Amino acid sequence: MNVTTRGEAGGDDAGVRLDRVTFSYGPDMSMQFDCSARAGAITAVMGPSGSGKSTLLNLVAGFETPSTGRILVGGRDVTALAPAERPVSMVFQENNLFAHLTVADNVGLGISPGLKLSAADRESVALSLARTGLAGKESRLPRELSGGERQRVALARVLVRNRPVLLLDEPFASLGPALRDEMLDLVAGLEAERGLTVLMVTHQPEDARRIAGDVLFLEDGRVTARGTAADFFGGAGPEAFLRYMGEAYETDRSRGIARKPT
Repeated sequence: MNVTTRGEAGGDDAGVRLDRVTFSYGPDMSMQFDCSARAGAITAVMGPSGSGKSTLLNLVAGFETPSTGRILVGGRDVTALAPAERPVSMVFQENNLFAHLTVADNVGLGISPGLKLSAADRESVALSLARTGLAGKESRLPRELSGGERQRVALARVLVRNRPVLLLDEPFASLGPALRDEMLDLVAGLEAERGLTVLMVTHQPEDARRIAGDVLFLEDGRVTARGTAADFFGGAGPEAFLRYMGEAYETDRSRGIARKPT
């Protein structure tokens, strides 16, 4: 069994590493992360609400600044870099599309905030839209799309940025089970095609079971266990994870959520 407790940081194969990173929202909320995510793999970031999952992603993206420690991406220290300078893209639950811009222009923003796009850039936009199942919808506005289609636009915008690390902060949480599975499978396909390093925050055990290779489990602002998804879901996870799993499944049942088997 490969589950380790108390956050073993990881080695040279880390696509993303948080090296003795500390962060605080105030005297009553201190966090410490010493962990890594394998390059070219999907890592599920799981744990109870308030355990620090989104904060961990925000530190990697550069939206939060650590008090101490380093953030490394592909072995490069990016701690001092602004978010736009980091080799990282992030998709949120709120897809952050501009209501007055077409699908193609929303994706083009990933290349140029001023939409000053060359012919090659526009070809990249078209290819990204085709890969995410949006070919033929380039001229539509966000209000003319379904929730799943809007998140596909957000993913297409990530693709044109061509960054090696993808951070997912529960972008599919508001979708129904079938659509969520479609989006998860799309992410898994993109990871395999492009060798992306993916960190995925989720409260849904089935999301992690479906596409994740690894799991980071957080409690109280710390990574308390890490290992393969197979080991975690095979019963080798710590007791806190097993309790969390039980609570998560109870929540799913109370909402009437049924997922197809994988």
